[in-house]
Formats: sequence, C-alpha cells, structure tokens
Amino acid sequence: MISFLLGVALLIIGYLVYGKIVERVFGADPKRETPAQYMPDGVDYVPMKPWRIFLIQFLNIAGVGPICGAIMGAQFGTASFLWIVLGSIFAGAVHDYLAGMMSLRDKGCSLPEIHGKYLGNGIKQFMRFFMVLLMILVGVVFVNTPAILLNTHFTPHWNIYAWVIIILGYYLIATLLPIDKLIGRIYPVFGFLLMGMAVAIVVAFFLYKPAIPEVWNGLQNAHPDAAHNPIFPMMFISIACGAISGFHATQSPLMARCMTNEKQGRPIFYGAMITEGIVALIWAAAAAYFFGPDSPVDTTGKGGPAMVGLIAETWFTPAVAVITILGVISAAITSGDTALRSARLIVADFLHVDQKPIRNRLVVAIPIFLITAAMLVFSLADKQGFDVIWRYFAWANQFLATITLWAITVYLRKNKSGAWFLLTLLPALFMTMVTSCFLFVAEKEGLGSVLMDAAGYAIGAVITVLALCFFFWKYKPVKNEVE
Repeated sequence: MISFLLGVALLIIGYLVYGKIVERVFGADPKRETPAQYMPDGVDYVPMKPWRIFLIQFLNIAGVGPICGAIMGAQFGTASFLWIVLGSIFAGAVHDYLAGMMSLRDKGCSLPEIHGKYLGNGIKQFMRFFMVLLMILVGVVFVNTPAILLNTHFTPHWNIYAWVIIILGYYLIATLLPIDKLIGRIYPVFGFLLMGMAVAIVVAFFLYKPAIPEVWNGLQNAHPDAAHNPIFPMMFISIACGAISGFHATQSPLMARCMTNEKQGRPIFYGAMITEGIVALIWAAAAAYFFGPDSPVDTTGKGGPAMVGLIAETWFTPAVAVITILGVISAAITSGDTALRSARLIVADFLHVDQKPIRNRLVVAIPIFLITAAMLVFSLADKQGFDVIWRYFAWANQFLATITLWAITVYLRKNKSGAWFLLTLLPALFMTMVTSCFLFVAEKEGLGSVLMDAAGYAIGAVITVLALCFFFWKYKPVKNEVE
C-alpha cells in the first residue's frame, strides 16, 4: 500500500516539477494565436473551454489500455509499479505534451505530417498507412471489450453482435459530427463514470486493506509463465497505455485544433497522461493483490476484461460494481470513437479531402468502418482472434510511440539549444530497445521460438545503437529554425 501511495505522490510531483521543465523547454507562448482562432471550421477546428478539452483528451487516451494493460502488466509483479510511474513522468507525458504542442504550432496537423517534417517523406508515407491500421485496431479492441462486458454483465441473453452494431453505430455518428456536438457534450457523463470507477477502487484499498505488494520486497518476475514472459521486453509491451502510448499522440492533434492558448498544453497533454498513469497504477495495485497469494478468489487464466468484473464483484456492492464496470466500458468507448475519428482525419489530410461537407466525411469514413467491421467478425468468431489483435495492437502502439519520440528528438535537436534533446532521446532509445527486442524475444508474436534469448537481445541492442549513430550523423542542430 505504501508503494502505491508513493507512486501517486510521485506522479503528481512529476506533473508539477518535470512538466514545468518540459513546458519551459518548448517555450509555450500564451500570446501566440492558435489554429482554432485563425482557421476555425465549425467541425474539427472548434474553440472549447480548457476543462472540456482536458476531459476529452483524458477520455480519448484512457481506453482499456491503462486498465486491461495495467492488469496484464501487474502479473509481472511490482516492477509494473515502477514502469507506470517513471514511464508516465519521463516518457509518456513528455511524448504527449511535445507531440501535441508541435501539432498546435503547425496548424493542428496530424501525427504523420509531424513524422514527415522531421524524419522525411518516406517515413511520413509509411506512418500514414501504419497509423490508419493502428486506429482501426484500436477501434476493433475498443468495440470488442465493451461489447463483451455489456453482454456478460447486463444482457446475457442477447447476441453479442447486437452490442457490436450499437457501438459501431455510435462510433460512426461520433466520427462524422462536429467535435463539440456529441463528443464535447456527452464526455462529462463518461468522465463521471471513469472517475467513479477509480475512486471506488481507492476506497476499497482503505476499506479492505489488501496486501498490495511493496516494491522493496523485490522486483522479481511474478508472471505465472515467467520462463516465456521475461519482464524485458514483455511487461513494457503489455502495459500498452499506462506509461507511454503512441496512440495518445494521434489524439493530441484533435485537441490542438480546439485550444485557444498555448499555456493550456501542460494540463491538457502532460496532465492527462499523468492522470492516466494514476488510473493505471490503481488497477495495477488492485490486480497485483488479486494475482498474489492472498487473493480471495481464483484468478487462474483470467484476462483483463474478466479481471475487471472479478475485482468489481468481489469488493463492491452490486450498484458500485455496475458503476465500476460502466467506467471501464466508457473508457473503451471514449477512445474507440476518437480513434476512428483520427483515422478519418489522417486519410483526409493525406488525400486533401475537405472535411466540412458531410458527404466528404462519409466518403472517407465508410471504408474505414467496413474494414473495422470485418476485423471485429474475426476477433469474435475465433477464440484466439481477440488475443491476436490485442498483441499486435500493443506492439504497434509502442512502435508508434518510438517513432514519435524520434521525431520529437529531431525537433528538439534542430530548434532548442544545448542538450535538451536528451529529454526524449533517452526514452526513444529505451523504447527502440523494447520494441526491437520484442520482435526477436517473444515466442508467440515474434521470432523467440527460433532464436536464443541472448541472440534476440543482441539484435535489439544492435538496432538501438545503429539508431543512435544514425541520429547524430543525420540530424545536426540548426539555430533559429522557424517552427
């Protein structure tokens, strides 16, 4: 319990201290005009109140990743606590803030445009395709999970495809309507559910006083299949959103198009990630207890969604359990709709399709939703389908974060004097090592079944060193470059 409380305190201090440093390095200017002010369109570029933008950003990024991902990460033991706290402060929040502010400075451009500007046109073209695919995977994951939870806990006699159709229908409407007409109005309700869920679990900590593991008792791998799931890199992939997430940077441009002051960036971007880190830490602490030897129930073979229901139904009254489960459902839905909205905007930017006419929005959105529906059928028809899609989503998510960190590092190298680029260079190198090693160490998802672990780690290290050498060779400081 002490480790959990210290973790929450460190996250808050990180926002107040390190977040301020990052803001100062970027040079947020409250007098600088924003895209919402000089190019409003009534659809995506819509000025909104800062508290509303923060809430939307938080709900956009806080999908099932910091819940199910944190639960899966907790299987590895207290090392997950350290990664959530340190990763959120020094990697995830920095990544989210700088990506969002770079978009704000560049007319609210989508993430692939940022990649192209700093890493080259070839990377931009690849990332356009890659990111649309990732957004579709997010849409699939964030339809599948709430559909299963709703069907299991509220309508067990329904065909699950009824919920799939309802959720997909909502996503399509949310994707097409102006951002302030639906998303901006109903998200406060979803926010209440999500906050209620987190508060309920914290209250349970003090009420039941569960034996939550402490960091100083050891960081050994507690995974039930530890031999095939080493902490590095598996834990860093499993916690797909609770410490750093490439998906977050795809959402930041949506909010950059609604801001009216650059000083809003730290609470909206850095603050939302820290808040998500707190949510992830809450779920990781709860799951660590339930996975431990003092668990009051059998958790053998339980995955993320099943653990959500198990924790809620074990600790809470039926009414509070319902609020908790609805909080998880709202977290998924509020990320799924904006993921597919992001996919529409990325495709529209790439094809230069004006998104003001509703007809043009439909032309771009319909193919995206057809592909999403096809993947959903696969994920629900095959018992292993969802697991396959989740694993690829998790790796793709962290790979996107890695590429974005490199783009931000190039930006800092070119535009900021001194060694401030180290703010993101070190996280970029670490995530390069994580995503590279995963490909060569993971047995089911990568080449771990044909390579020795030592060989897999060696290949990952070589890729990381080559990336570092290429960075210093290719990208030199450029004084007074126009941002």
